[in-house]
Amino acid sequence: MREMDVLGVRVSIPENEVVVVLADRVGPIVLPIVIGPREGASIASAQAGIVPQRPQTHDLLVAVLAATGVRLDEVHVTSLESGTFHAELLLSNGHRVDARPSDAIALALRVHCPVLCEEDVLTAAGVAMETDDDGEVVEQFRHFLEHVDPADFAD
Repeated sequence: MREMDVLGVRVSIPENEVVVVLADRVGPIVLPIVIGPREGASIASAQAGIVPQRPQTHDLLVAVLAATGVRLDEVHVTSLESGTFHAELLLSNGHRVDARPSDAIALALRVHCPVLCEEDVLTAAGVAMETDDDGEVVEQFRHFLEHVDPADFAD
């Protein structure tokens, strides 16, 4: 397993698909995962530190876990089957819960836990990023993410 950074959410042109992008912390590999617009907004909101007036679905689940004394320790992107990514939530009580990667990532950002990815998934779907010596491509992408508005992903 490799630890990943959540680079952020973007809209893929021309397909107009919402994509969350994970980056390998060690190498120049990124993992783009197509997600729904609501999940994209939830991830972007969490990255921006936006706290809703009333809990949204991911906030609610975090609150339920806390109320039961259970922590979300890690998120694992576990497999890619027939074009669909799968993930697991690893809980402090030892249980593993099947999840969509988009939901798992939205939760991980809220509780500040690591996101890890299986090597097989990176081999199958990872994309090697080409960067110059200064990392200009990554910096441009980070700039985009800093200025993205969660409303860009609304239905």
